[in-house]
Amino acid sequence: MDIREILSKCDHTNLSQTATWTEIKALIDDGIKYKTASVCIPPCYVANAKRYAGDRLAICTVIGFPNGYHTTETKVFETRDAVRNGADEIDMVINIGDLKAGLYDKVLGEIVAVKEACGGKLLKVIIETCLLTDEEKIKMCEIVTAAKADYIKTSTGFSKGGATREDVALFKAHVGKNVKIKAAGGIASVRDAEDFVALGAERLGTSRIVKIVKEENLL
Repeated sequence: MDIREILSKCDHTNLSQTATWTEIKALIDDGIKYKTASVCIPPCYVANAKRYAGDRLAICTVIGFPNGYHTTETKVFETRDAVRNGADEIDMVINIGDLKAGLYDKVLGEIVAVKEACGGKLLKVIIETCLLTDEEKIKMCEIVTAAKADYIKTSTGFSKGGATREDVALFKAHVGKNVKIKAAGGIASVRDAEDFVALGAERLGTSRIVKIVKEENLL
């Protein structure tokens, strides 16, 4: 697979607690240079990032991150604030406890509320696959489809595991036609990226692919 195609599917990411504006600005520079799908950054940097990047690059941020146990009202406020600051894409974390308690209508309602708050901006729903059973993952495929979110996403990268090939294949088998797949967490090589895309992922949450391209002079 051409490396440019892989880069075009990458959400070039820095969600570190210690990330500075200087580091975020460098991330944006790389995103623009290498034509990534977006940069995924902490909410506090969205306004500056949008002013800096303008229309040259999509700005993605995270909601209810990384644990997902914020109230729905908080997630809705975060989303509206992010969109007002210029976010083009929203990656939200579900309430995993509600899912495990079988409160499926509540999980669905929260995603629908955040989707509405997006005001037409892209919504990706992080379900944190490493904490779920296969049955729970399948249920979330159904819920994300019913909520009309744009993407289902494997992981935050802040829990005990990231994307696996098995989970992306499971998503592909169970999400509706309107839902795309984002694999995130632990994508450490070009081969990893190629495998996830081949399995059906249309976005990749990673910082490593751009680093590899730069280090190995792949472009």
